[in-house]
Order: sequence, then C-alpha cells, then structure tokens
Amino acid sequence: MNPIFEHRFAITENLVDRYGRAKPSALLYMIQQAAGAHCRLLAVDTPTLDAKHLFWAVSRCRVQISRLPRLDEQVRVTTWPMPTTKVAYPRSVVAYDGEGNELFRAISLWVLMDSRSRAMVLPGKSGILVDGTLTGAELAVPHAIATRELESTKLKTVGYSLLDRNGHMNNTRYMDWVEDLLPSAFHENHPVKEFTLCYLNEALENDEIALSYQLEDGVLTVDARQNVHPEKTRVFTAQVLF
Repeated sequence: MNPIFEHRFAITENLVDRYGRAKPSALLYMIQQAAGAHCRLLAVDTPTLDAKHLFWAVSRCRVQISRLPRLDEQVRVTTWPMPTTKVAYPRSVVAYDGEGNELFRAISLWVLMDSRSRAMVLPGKSGILVDGTLTGAELAVPHAIATRELESTKLKTVGYSLLDRNGHMNNTRYMDWVEDLLPSAFHENHPVKEFTLCYLNEALENDEIALSYQLEDGVLTVDARQNVHPEKTRVFTAQVLF
C-alpha cells in the first residue's frame, strides 16, 4: 500500500472568513478529515478503536502556510504517518492547489485515549500498530509553548455545537477562538502565516475557559486555562505568526 494518502477538498462558503480566505480552523478540518479517511484504509479508524475503548486525539499541531486557499478552490491534501514514538503517532501533511503549488504543510501528534478513564494510552500498550515513513518533507515536531504573563484575557464557554463525537471540544475549533481575539480590521491585512497549537487537557461542555493573550511583533500568544478550576488547569496554548 502506498504510504502517502490523498484526499481532495472544495473550499466552500462555510470554510472561509469574511475575506474569502480559508480559515485556519478549515486547514485543521482538512488535516483531520484526511487523517480519518486514511485511518479507515489502515483499519485504525473509529469503529476499530471503539471496540478497544480507545479514541484518537491530537496533542500538538503545527501548520506552515504558503498561501491560504480561497473560496471555490480545489485543494489536494497528501498525508502520511511518520514512525510511531514512545508516546504518539506523528502524521505529516502537505497540501497543494489545482496547479500543484504548495498551500500549506503540517505536522500533528496523535495520541490514543481511553474512552472510559479519559487517560492517555501509550502506543506500546494499545495494540494499535501504524507503519510510518519519512519522505524528507516533514516539519519538525513543535515544542511546548512556555508559560508567561500575558496582558489581556477573554472568557469563553464551551457550548454544544463545539463538541465532537468524543464529547469534548473538537481540535479544529480552538483556532476559531484564537482568531476571535483580534478584530476584522487586523485580519484583513494580516493573514496567518504559521501557527502551533498544544492541546493539554480536554474542554468539556459548559466549561468556562479564560484565554490570556498578547500580540507582540506579529506573534499572537495564547494561554487558555479552566476559569473556575482551583488549580487553573491549562487547556491549550497557541502561537500564531501573522
């Protein structure tokens, strides 16, 4: 079987911002959907994992953007699993426009979670095997984003529409929250060039999340924490380059 899988997407109205550019969350959606389609071929998809009381979750994702696709464009996403590590299943993506020009590339770290305990299950104990390959086109694995004081804070609440089949806020929706921290007037002339998301804990329905953030020298840093938890548990961190 060819280790590189291809999946095609049409950029429709629901995937673009007010300026007709694909939203960063749309890129994450394409990455997620392509990975899911490939997992079906590899027999490590949701029905297979359900039988083992497991589910896939993303722990980190880094995306570098050459050009954001626009409304009505066709996008060809290529994806392949990289060699499994002791804790995660890395996956690489490179996406192209209709003329074969690169649009974006990404690396995501996928982990297995126990659907009953909500604890991570290491690959060596999961019974889930994924053969990986390296092509030379892979991005480096993103590092953790360091904690620091940030100047502004906004509160968000996890609503029903943000949840996926695993019962938590879907990984693609975090970038919508991050983009909403800045106004349209900024986004109009500052398309996203690169972003990194580190997912640290689940966000569940009705959770109130405090998003601390700061824009400095074209870099938006975000540190999101449970607002009412006694320990202010970190939910995710993000860095976005404009």
